[in-house]
Amino acid sequence: MELSSQGTLSILTQDGCPLGIGVRFVVDSQGIPVLCLNPLNQLASFVSSDKRSSLHLGQSGSRTPQCTLQGLLLRPQDEFHTKKLQTLWKKKFGEEVDEGVIHIVSVDQVLHLEDFKEDCLWVTGPDYRNAVPDPLRDCAGNIVNEMNDKLMEDVLRFCDIFVDLDFQVKNARMVWIDRLGFDVRILTPQMDVLEVRIPFPREVTDEKGAKSSLTCMSQLAWEVEKNYSGPEFEKVKCFKKLR
Repeated sequence: MELSSQGTLSILTQDGCPLGIGVRFVVDSQGIPVLCLNPLNQLASFVSSDKRSSLHLGQSGSRTPQCTLQGLLLRPQDEFHTKKLQTLWKKKFGEEVDEGVIHIVSVDQVLHLEDFKEDCLWVTGPDYRNAVPDPLRDCAGNIVNEMNDKLMEDVLRFCDIFVDLDFQVKNARMVWIDRLGFDVRILTPQMDVLEVRIPFPREVTDEKGAKSSLTCMSQLAWEVEKNYSGPEFEKVKCFKKLR
């Protein structure tokens, strides 16, 4: 949620038809989306008649997972809460906003869809609010860009050594990284696109730990490739075909 700032807000109009509109948002400490809606436009009249809503997130980078939050579109409960949300908005977008435009989506449940070909996962509102954000969320994009721009040879070697493949990887790009590992998109000689999850040897807690683990894995992969060391690890056997 914190990585995204744009999405599609869907509400029901007075005649019962769904209406989707692009919005910007920021999230509070519990992941609750904060929106700014002009009370003078027509959308405000729809909101007042039926507060049921959903917010579909725009994804960052080249990731494919989708996330949609369902809940009620509400005004903040009190002036103190509103002031806090105004501060969040200014910090995110550098804009002063009037308290009359602030709205929140009270999250009742969340739909997570990893890929169109896979089953969806419903997450309850309490589980969502109690979830712990990934510690790499603020630096993941920079790490991914650095690996793809400067260390592509290492990314290719990760696939050749740590993934159980029966073909030579034609091309590979890191898609995302978190505290448990990283996702890589692979191009096969037949021009198929696969995605694989390569785990870290152990969970990392910060950017320094992530880069250290990548360096160690790179060194190990090089040693195995040169037959200086044996593959004393279990290769990844699970991957999905994207196209």
